[in-house]
Amino acid sequence: MKELYTEKLKSMELNNFKKIYLKKYFAYLLVAVVTISCSYSFTGSSVPPHIKTVYITVFQDRSNSGEFNLGDRISKQLIQKFIEDNTLIISDKSNANAIIDGSITSLSDAPSAISGREQVSSRRITINVQVVYKDVVKKQTIFDKSFSDYTDYIATGDITSARKNAIDETIKKISENILLGVVSNW
Repeated sequence: MKELYTEKLKSMELNNFKKIYLKKYFAYLLVAVVTISCSYSFTGSSVPPHIKTVYITVFQDRSNSGEFNLGDRISKQLIQKFIEDNTLIISDKSNANAIIDGSITSLSDAPSAISGREQVSSRRITINVQVVYKDVVKKQTIFDKSFSDYTDYIATGDITSARKNAIDETIKKISENILLGVVSNW
């Protein structure tokens, strides 16, 4: 009986040892993962080191949407995003190390939700742009990408104002995406 008790005690001690070992192992593993992940950051952006200034053209509106001043609005919002970000300095074309040139390929305004009475309850503004980011110093294209985003708006009440706000919000989203594409090269 005493041997059975001793063997059971050893077995319990071994199980406790395994549990403690596993807990320590996972704790060390967690610390290692957190330490490794914290040591990497986005502060060292992927903007080439020789690019300090950027010129942003007025985006050409090829959407045939009839939306007034759309290219100018996107360009101004993008310039504002770059000023706020402060990674690159906005410059005139003759002093720029890089150029961002874009065109609006489409603007759509389509129903996004239908109510129970088959009435449109909300609409979606979608804007697509094509952006070319060029390194003037090395005379090469860094990227040529499409960017797209959307915003929904309520299709009742002051629809004109709601539509304008949805377009403005979509322009902000696209400008942020372009900025991220330039400074982090995603």
